[in-house]
Amino acid sequence: MPGLAGHSVPELAPGPMVFDPHAAQARGLEVLRLEAAAIQSLAGRLQGSFLEACRRILSCKGRVVVTGMGKAGLIGQKISATLASTGTPSLSLHPADALHGDLGRVVRADVVLALSNSGKTRELLALIPAVKAMGACVIAITADAGSPLGRSADVVVELGRLDEACPLGLAPTVTTTAMLALGDALAMAVAEGREFTREEFAQFHPAGDLGRELMRVGEIMRRGRELPLLPGGARVRDALGVMTETPGRPGAALVVDQKQRLLGIFTDGDLRRMLQRGPEALSDPIEEHMVRNPRVLRRGMLVGAALALFKDAHVDQMPVVDDDGGTVLGLVDVQDLLEVRL
Repeated sequence: MPGLAGHSVPELAPGPMVFDPHAAQARGLEVLRLEAAAIQSLAGRLQGSFLEACRRILSCKGRVVVTGMGKAGLIGQKISATLASTGTPSLSLHPADALHGDLGRVVRADVVLALSNSGKTRELLALIPAVKAMGACVIAITADAGSPLGRSADVVVELGRLDEACPLGLAPTVTTTAMLALGDALAMAVAEGREFTREEFAQFHPAGDLGRELMRVGEIMRRGRELPLLPGGARVRDALGVMTETPGRPGAALVVDQKQRLLGIFTDGDLRRMLQRGPEALSDPIEEHMVRNPRVLRRGMLVGAALALFKDAHVDQMPVVDDDGGTVLGLVDVQDLLEVRL
């Protein structure tokens, strides 16, 4: 088959394939053994240059720009994503794209994290002088500090010489695993140095399970036009009107005084029980049928804690009040919690 520049490309015939399960298992175990050993070998390298890399990233006023070619570039994308999700602004930059205009994404205040096991990747070596001319710091993760990439970097975190787990000794396996592990170690050390919190993590993961667990009641409560407020002294039929006409049909009315302080709550369950005694009760003052001193939520309470209160109290609605005078701020319906998908 003709290929690029007249070179022939060998055809891969789908001939018979002999599968030896014992050999496959042995190869798999060997891969895991080699990769585990490589990660373990990195423990002795988390000293001088590793700590300096942490310091440079923590003091960075810009972004950490992660770059690498081929498999190292794919590992770099993961490292960049981990940094960004744990409080360190970061982006991934392809070296070839950088050499053709995307270098404009890099500024003087950035730290460039360059990944190459061999330290001889041509695209990276062409990129580094331009980056340094801009004044950006360069941190290299490579096998040998004496490589061309290592010599041109400001800080070098060495992987050491590692043998690949590929039967041919060619496909990046052990080296990419070690590179990823070292990148994770760097990202987590920096996150700890930033005193990065669970709440901050949730801000960057609003659609994830942790993000939902760390949501606050104030983020999901009903407010404004969706708040079914009923003034004290009103009649039960007035509560029925509020519960029906309020957007979202909350199934409850919050009875308040002139300063919007909570006096009680009247729910559709209270209404059904009351009507069992006859419709004439619709003319009763709401104070005769409302629940006084109901369970309440605070705006800063975690949604998960609110759900526990709902389960414990066996109710479908709870008012949200401020921390001082019991002023009504909102209402949470159990359906609001279900929509969060806790």
